[in-house]
Amino acid sequence: MSAREYLQKAVQLLEEIERTQMEAIQQAARAGAASIAAGRAVHLFGSGHSVIPVLDLFPRYGAYVGLHPIMDPRLMWFSITGPGGARELLWLERTEGYVQQVLLSHHLDARDTMLIYSHGGLNAAPVEMALAAKEKGLTVVGVTCAANRATNQPTHSSGKALHDIADIVIDNCCPPEDALIPVEGRPEKVGASSTLAAVAISMALLAEMTGELVRLGKTPERIFVSPNVKEVSPANNQQVFQDYMAFEKRL
Repeated sequence: MSAREYLQKAVQLLEEIERTQMEAIQQAARAGAASIAAGRAVHLFGSGHSVIPVLDLFPRYGAYVGLHPIMDPRLMWFSITGPGGARELLWLERTEGYVQQVLLSHHLDARDTMLIYSHGGLNAAPVEMALAAKEKGLTVVGVTCAANRATNQPTHSSGKALHDIADIVIDNCCPPEDALIPVEGRPEKVGASSTLAAVAISMALLAEMTGELVRLGKTPERIFVSPNVKEVSPANNQQVFQDYMAFEKRL
């Protein structure tokens, strides 16, 4: 058990994603670019640890308006137990009906793309977000674990998992148990893989989608940028926030 073993397995995981998932990433990029080019949104959703790639897409250096995170603090944790706790979150994200309440604050349009992250793909929150998006005619992209779907039956009353609902499935290529490194004398492993995979897929998707927007003649007007990029005005990021506020009102 070592840091080197984890890093070697992480590299192998990324190589597997590149080898097997490029077609799905390119399909998702074309869908997302079409949504943004039409003045609409690529909605982003995850619950629990699957909110991390959502946070890392926008607002994040190297991203731009058109990406629309759908986040609810009750589906995230900022403590371990008690108010905002992971224990409480795990119960809520498995409880049917809550996502319909979340969506009361958002407008979905058939021109939009919905990008949903869920390693297991079985919990009520990602399943119901996918079902709601499909009902509205959106293109649904699921970043999930295909091996987990192959070995587990859906637990949602619809009889479906995220893998079954999504128009485009991007397999995170992770093992169902998520962790990678065995521990001598223990059945459990340590060193999770799905967040690493989801963030890598997200950045690859963003890069591919941006290239598609350029090809369509819809290059983003402004990109959220590090202050270390001296060629960009210091006022750029404040304008990105202003642009986002106007964009969100149009949705």
